[in-house]
Amino acid sequence: MDKLVIRGGNKLYGSVTIGGAKNAVVALLPATLLARDVVVLENVPAIRDVKIMLGIMSQLGAQVKRLDKTSFRIDTTHVTVQEVPNDVAKRLRASYYLIGAMVGTFGKADVSLPGGCDFGVRPINLHLKGFKSLGVNVDIDNGMVRADAKEGMTGSSIYMDEVSVGATINVMLAAVKAKGLTIIENAAREPHIVDLANFLNRMGANVRGAGTDVIKIRGVEELHGCTYSVIPDQIEAGTYMVAAAAAGGDVTIKNVTPKHLESITAKLLECGVEIEEGDDEVRVRRFGELKPCNVKTKPHPGFPTDMQPQMVTLLALAKGTSIVHESVWESRFRYVDQLIRLGAKINVGGGKTAVIQGVDGFKGACVNATDLRAGAAMIIAGLVAEGETEIEDIYHIERGYEDVVEKFRAIGADIQRRYYPDEDDLELRA
Repeated sequence: MDKLVIRGGNKLYGSVTIGGAKNAVVALLPATLLARDVVVLENVPAIRDVKIMLGIMSQLGAQVKRLDKTSFRIDTTHVTVQEVPNDVAKRLRASYYLIGAMVGTFGKADVSLPGGCDFGVRPINLHLKGFKSLGVNVDIDNGMVRADAKEGMTGSSIYMDEVSVGATINVMLAAVKAKGLTIIENAAREPHIVDLANFLNRMGANVRGAGTDVIKIRGVEELHGCTYSVIPDQIEAGTYMVAAAAAGGDVTIKNVTPKHLESITAKLLECGVEIEEGDDEVRVRRFGELKPCNVKTKPHPGFPTDMQPQMVTLLALAKGTSIVHESVWESRFRYVDQLIRLGAKINVGGGKTAVIQGVDGFKGACVNATDLRAGAAMIIAGLVAEGETEIEDIYHIERGYEDVVEKFRAIGADIQRRYYPDEDDLELRA
């Protein structure tokens, strides 16, 4: 078993460079199927989810070649496989994007229901509604989503009953080759939606309105290859911003789009943190006491749900009472028990609202990374805690954060990855 071991108490100083956006690249990789050509993706983050998706692409028949640390050449010219079985799909929530990409490419897809972080019911009914509006026959059979559009797809007006990033992306992937005009209303507006639209347009698609709540897609007959650079990761950047605010010090976070961070910046300023914005960097400084504030997660441009655990950790150290309301996912406060082990005072009511009474500090303990962003929150807590904090189940963290040990150590954190034999290993050695 690998664990992260952190000795807290160090302020953070220096700079850290942010990688490509996880939530963008896991959509861009399936989208390469639509080109049936060679695509070069740059600024690809070295994270577990990317490794899994590239593995899936290779199993489908794509020729994947690493050009350097952050660039890949992907040739989908000869891909013919149209099925993604459960043993592959269950490892990655974003595997459902292969449905839209395959239907758009082949007119057919058989993809197992996806896996990913577990924080409540996450149905794909909006995805299926969107596919059906385009003329796709969709059934769920023995855990497999079977989509068939052999008769072709026709553009349609699709209203999303709820704002859904995943459904918006999946419909975009399918619609770029549908005949006529597709209009997605109440569409998600996240930065990675815009990045996908820009990528599709670079390959010859006709997508307009991404970043607003109405996206219009005029279908084209074919797409082509291109070279494209993934946007910086908004959530990775926000995580290091909160870490600097929690531990104190002076950290410059490079390779970011400051506009994407506005909702995070606003709350940190409210907490008494100093922030300076540059063209592609933000500088975070905190030397005084943290102030409490209230946060409600919302779809973009609101405060991102993927930053909620990190923000709760910060507010648990603020002087006073804060309230955080989760309006996007149910049961996303499951990690709170881990913070309480470290000394936090948090009461969760009804699974949606956390009342946080600030404490003077945390004390090290052994905690679990219950999901990806909760794992990031445990790192932040460990940076502040007195003594040693051990974080288990760190594979969750590696799904979305590249070189996390090296990046934190570069700005002064006392953090390392250690191997601990589990009980079975000890019994075998005995």
